[in-house]
Amino acid sequence: MDINSENLANDELISSNLKQDNEVVVVIVPLQAQGHLNQLLQFACLVSSYGLSVYYVGLAKYNHQAKVRANALNPWDIAKIHFHDLPSSPDFASGKVPTIWDGCMLLRIRESIASFLHDISCKARRVVIVHDVLMSYNVQDVSSFHNAESYIFNCGSSFDMYCSHICTAAGLPIPLEAEQLKRMPSLKGCYPDEILHVGRLQSPYTGIKAGDIYNTSQVIEGSTYLDLMAQLASIQNKKQWAIGPILPTKLDHISNRDNICLDWLNKQPPKSVLYVSFGTTSSFSDEQIKELAMGLELSTQKFLWVLRGADEGVLFTGTRRLELPEGFEERVKGVGLVVREWAPQPEILAHSSTGGFMSHCGWNSCLESITMGVPIAAWPMRFDQPKNGFLVTDIMKIGLIVREWEKREELVSASIIENVVRKLMASEEGDVIRKRAEELGEAVRRSTEKGGVSRMELDSFIAHITR
Repeated sequence: MDINSENLANDELISSNLKQDNEVVVVIVPLQAQGHLNQLLQFACLVSSYGLSVYYVGLAKYNHQAKVRANALNPWDIAKIHFHDLPSSPDFASGKVPTIWDGCMLLRIRESIASFLHDISCKARRVVIVHDVLMSYNVQDVSSFHNAESYIFNCGSSFDMYCSHICTAAGLPIPLEAEQLKRMPSLKGCYPDEILHVGRLQSPYTGIKAGDIYNTSQVIEGSTYLDLMAQLASIQNKKQWAIGPILPTKLDHISNRDNICLDWLNKQPPKSVLYVSFGTTSSFSDEQIKELAMGLELSTQKFLWVLRGADEGVLFTGTRRLELPEGFEERVKGVGLVVREWAPQPEILAHSSTGGFMSHCGWNSCLESITMGVPIAAWPMRFDQPKNGFLVTDIMKIGLIVREWEKREELVSASIIENVVRKLMASEEGDVIRKRAEELGEAVRRSTEKGGVSRMELDSFIAHITR
C-alpha cells in the first residue's frame, strides 16, 4: 500500500472511530526527533489506557521510527494508537532526508496538521492536541476550531526549563546557592543557530496553549522549579501537570525476550556492569572513541557499550560505522560487550546486573536511569544535557561528572575515564551514590502507582480534558 492509500485508509478509520464514541479525541504531535518521538509515544499509550481515542501525527518515516524504537512499551498498547502519516513532500518521498530544522518542512507540516484537525474536529465533541513545545508553530491553527484546545508537552527537566528559558524570559532569579550558581553550566555552546532560529519561530504561538504537561515530578526533581513554573502558569490562567515518569516501570511483558544485551547481562553478577550509551544526536570523533575504549579497558570493570553514530537527518538510517582500536573486542571478551544495533535501554537499566550508566544525559536517558535506580556517569554533549548532568550530579547527587561543560572542546583522556568508572563502580563513594539512586528509584516507581503523586497528576489531566 502506498502512502496516499494509507492516508485514505487513515481518514476512513477516523470517521469509523469517531462515529463509535463521538467524544474526546486526543491528537499527539511530537517533534520529529527520536528523544521527543519516544516520550510522546509513551504519553500516547498512557492516555489510551483511559479508553480515549489517540492519534499520533507525524511524517511516515518518523512514525515508523517511533514504533520500531519503542523500547519497553507493550506492543498491544502501541496497537491501540492510531498513527496518522502526514503527506510527504516530493523531495522527501524521493529519499531526500529533511531535518526537523528545515523551515520549508515546518510550513508543510503546519498545513497538513491543520487539514487533519479540521477533519477530526467536525466529528468529535472535543479535540485535545498535545504537542511538543517546538511544534507550537505547526499547531497554531488549533485556535480556529471552536471545539479544540492544545497543551504543550515539555520533554525536558523542570530544572532546565526554568534555568535555561523561563527565568531569563521573566527576569527571575535562579534559587541556587552561590557556589552552585558558579558551577552550573552556561548556555554557551548548547544550541546551534538553526535550532535557536526554530525555537524563536515558536514564541508567538506558545501562548495559545491551555496548559503545560511535564515529564517529571516533585518526587524526581523536588518541588522548587515546578512550583515556580506553576506560579507563572497561574498568573497566565494556564493549567499545569507534572506526570513523570511516563515510561513503563513494570517490564514483565518483555523481560524474557531474546536479545544479545539481555542475554549477556543474565550471565553477569548483580550491579557489576556499566552501561555506556550516548543517545541518537551525538557522535564521538575517532580519537575520542579510542580514549573511551582505553579508559574502559584500563578500569577492568564490566561494561556494555552501545556504539553507534548519530542519526543522520535526525532519522535512524545511514549512521556511520565507528571503529574501535585494533584487538579491543578480543582483549575485553568476557569483561565487556560492544553492540552496534539499537539496544533495549530501559530493560538494560532495569536489569539486576546493571550498576551504572555512562550517559549523555538526555532527559529520556536520565528518567530511565533515575526510575530504575541506576547512578549516572554524566557526559553531556549539547541541548539540555549540560543542565541535566548538573541536576543529576550536583543537586540530586546520584551521579558523577565525566567532563565539565567548560571543557567540552577538550579530549577526555583514557585516564580520566578510567578514574570515573572505577569511582562509580568500585569505590565506597560509588556505593553511597548507588544507594541514593536506588532509594530515589523506588520512590519514583511508587509515585506512578495508584495513589502516587504522578498517577494523581495524570488522573487530574484526564479528568480535565474529558470534563
